[in-house]
Amino acid sequence: MKQIGILLCLLVFSFSIVAQNSSDHDAVVVATKVIRPDEIRAHIRFLADSLLEGRAPGTPGYDIAARYVATELEGMGLHPAVSGSWLQPVPFEKAVTDEAASSLTLTMNGKEQKLTDAKDYILSTWFANPAPKGESRAESDVSAPVVFVGFGVTAPDQKYDDYAGVDVKGKIVAAIYGAPSSFPSTERAYYSDSVVKTKIALARGAIGVVGISLPEDWKRYPWDWIVPQIQMGEMHWLDKSAVPHDFYPGLRGQAFFSEEGAKLLFTGSPKALDKAFADARASKPQAFPLPVSVHIHTVAAQQIIQSSNIIAELRGSDPALSDQYVVYTAHVDHLGICPAIDGDSVCHGALDNASGVATLLEIARAYASLPTPPRRSVLFVFVTGEEMGLLGSDYFAHFPTVPLASIVADVNIDGAPGVYAMKDFVALGAEHSTMGDDVASAAKLMGYEVTPDPMPEEVGFIRSDQYSFVLQGVPAVDIEDGVHAVDPKLNLFELEKKWLVTRYHTPLDSMDQPIDFESMAKGSVLNFLVGYQIAEHNAAPAWNNGDFFGTTFGPRHAGESAGK
Repeated sequence: MKQIGILLCLLVFSFSIVAQNSSDHDAVVVATKVIRPDEIRAHIRFLADSLLEGRAPGTPGYDIAARYVATELEGMGLHPAVSGSWLQPVPFEKAVTDEAASSLTLTMNGKEQKLTDAKDYILSTWFANPAPKGESRAESDVSAPVVFVGFGVTAPDQKYDDYAGVDVKGKIVAAIYGAPSSFPSTERAYYSDSVVKTKIALARGAIGVVGISLPEDWKRYPWDWIVPQIQMGEMHWLDKSAVPHDFYPGLRGQAFFSEEGAKLLFTGSPKALDKAFADARASKPQAFPLPVSVHIHTVAAQQIIQSSNIIAELRGSDPALSDQYVVYTAHVDHLGICPAIDGDSVCHGALDNASGVATLLEIARAYASLPTPPRRSVLFVFVTGEEMGLLGSDYFAHFPTVPLASIVADVNIDGAPGVYAMKDFVALGAEHSTMGDDVASAAKLMGYEVTPDPMPEEVGFIRSDQYSFVLQGVPAVDIEDGVHAVDPKLNLFELEKKWLVTRYHTPLDSMDQPIDFESMAKGSVLNFLVGYQIAEHNAAPAWNNGDFFGTTFGPRHAGESAGK
């Protein structure tokens, strides 16, 4: 469908909705004219080019991408939002395990068995003590008995506790990746978060954590795919005192076992590994000591890395509301240089997330083209360090360029919706706040249906930058491709699953893959409209009464009026 066809379809939809606000309709018409498939394709082509070498934070490739984004924003007539600058510096500390100097050993029945790195296990480095000033290496050592704790989850709201009746003080806990499938989708995602699990373990006195996976998870994320990504190292952003954020000195060792490594760990276990997996699938809490001790010795090389978020502002038109902000986010970074496929070693990150950057640039252009800005102000925040743990967005959420209390919502774009022409989309997080009404309204105008998360096991809600805002009490949403294609011959659900195991986080996520840029342009108008409606309404988004995330993180929003 050509661009003029999309415009006519939008007009038909808007005229058929009697109650639709006329300003929404007018804004959609502007956005549809401004947001063009050719511009989106051109942005992605540049950002995913091999010359940028995968846009890893702290590299020239990322800096080129950041300046490209800033230049585009300046050309639109938007304003820099960081004290007259487009760039918000974000300091990082990075640690990479020295595999030759590190080791993991099992002790069973008094006999030691040294396991093989990258075959039986892989060590994490994010726990390592900060290197002494002037030095670039840090060392950690822990040896303790192991207690298996199921998923490693304590969830009072779900009446579930893997730690019930077990003592893990001074022990290393072994936990399965993920959380019980009986949990609602986003709560399952929350309790799958490694930070949440680590805090639970440390609160009970554990001194180390080792992870294993269910057999079905290895089909989604093979060991040979996981290992090089962990070997790239871990990063933290540094606070004003140069202390790494989310650093837990009490955690003295962390490792992840392969399938074969997990079998070795469970040798002589009072419950067979297969039975433990079956109970996990059935969402049964479980915990018991394993007849094994683990010794983890980790040496990490550390360095300070500088990167930047890129931030632009459009000032709102209503004096009563212009000091409130709707935030859009998209991450600029990707993985950099990766294991080669067919001679190509660049992780181009075309869909993840050059597409999100490209569409957000065009959404920003649409806002800048409006005859009158929306009533609330809008921030366009292009972040760094997402692939290393949502670091740039988390830094911004802790050190925003406007008061945190003035940020009413985040609309995140990680993988622009519309890779294929689609009938529906998934709105991660929309069900937790009145933003769900805005999403539903935008979907109706655009002719889309809204589909629940079809892959809750992917825990997508915690895996992109909207989650950084949720943790600070700000309602947020991330719109992704649905499962129903316009072309009945296409099964979007199966295509997405195949993409995750063949192209995701590899050099094959490049321009040399099917991308429907006209559909992506329409998806961009959808994201534009969701934020525009929020910027226009009298009332700010509010967490739904009794919502888990609103109650846990957003007391300033919980219980507020849901009226528009």
